[in-house]
Amino acid sequence: MIDYKTLQQKYEFDVFPKRDIIFVKGKGAHLWDEHGNEYIDCAAGIGVASIGHANEKLVEAIKIQSEKLITCPGIFYNDAKSLFLEKLINITPSGLTKAYLTNSGTEAIEAALKFARYTTKRKNFIAAMRGFHGRTLGALSATYKKEYREDFEPLVPGFTFVPYNNFEKLAEAVDDNTAGVILEPIQGEGGINIGDKNFFQQVRKLCDEKNIVLILDEIQTGFCRTGKMFACEHFDIQPDILTLAKAIAGGIPMGATVCSDKIQIPIGKHGTTFGGNPLACAAGIAAIDFMIENNLAKQAEEKGKFFIEKISNYQLSKVREIRSLGLMIGIELKEKVQPVLIELMKQGVIALPAGTTVLRMLPPLVISYEDLNKVVEILSVVLQ
Repeated sequence: MIDYKTLQQKYEFDVFPKRDIIFVKGKGAHLWDEHGNEYIDCAAGIGVASIGHANEKLVEAIKIQSEKLITCPGIFYNDAKSLFLEKLINITPSGLTKAYLTNSGTEAIEAALKFARYTTKRKNFIAAMRGFHGRTLGALSATYKKEYREDFEPLVPGFTFVPYNNFEKLAEAVDDNTAGVILEPIQGEGGINIGDKNFFQQVRKLCDEKNIVLILDEIQTGFCRTGKMFACEHFDIQPDILTLAKAIAGGIPMGATVCSDKIQIPIGKHGTTFGGNPLACAAGIAAIDFMIENNLAKQAEEKGKFFIEKISNYQLSKVREIRSLGLMIGIELKEKVQPVLIELMKQGVIALPAGTTVLRMLPPLVISYEDLNKVVEILSVVLQ
């Protein structure tokens, strides 16, 4: 038998803290390791596999497209790309009319920052404390956590951080050189901190008054995760730029920077080789179709409520607070989260951290009520 762990350790330039497990198969909300042990997946590839692992509709679309055309650079038109763009624009907020397709979320952020600078002819940005937007240099400049930033400074200048949900502090940070405000509707990596509707509406109004580009990062919250197709729908606002990735194509690497008519970027000022390739676009069409046909937003809303109702029946001594919207769930602990994650894994549940003390649950939206109930029962023992 091949020792995959040793093989990977030998050749991988590793930047991730690894858990001692080798996954080889997935189906729906379940994963299997190399020994055939089964797990309930409450990580979904960090919010990626919203339509479930090995989704049949997705697999079929990838197979068909792979036999036709896998890559096509942006200097040509393409049928799959055209159809995907139409579908994406039709489901995003009505004020968004154009999309630039990327390979990842951090690339979508990089594009958003450039587009905002070019459109406004200004240089500075306001971001939120505890916000996370990616690890490439521009996206990292908008990311708050010093542990991610300090070894790579100097980063892109001009970023100011203000407390999340504090409009007065944000308004004070605005100056004549402010190009954009970049915010997550729910801070994922920062601890599942949920945005305040009034705050976001005030920010939208301020950006309109000052001709500032409002960038909403829905890389983790987008595509039904919070009980709406996009989390900004909870706030009744529309961004100037919406950045997307993770669940957009069911697991095939893809991202998007979706823009209003306000945003300008001419030919030659940005580009990508792989972004919007036919294979990813075919996967994106299949993923979005599955979300709509199966009303995954409604499923996320109802299953999230079910989870909270069930877990609220227990007195959990290790829990300080539970924050959730749809199937984006953060359980803040009174202790470090890492030992809890390892114990959950031993009990057959895969979950995530969100900071040092928050247990993050991002299960596939197709997870069954039976599995959710089982997860709650295991949590009730581990968090007791």
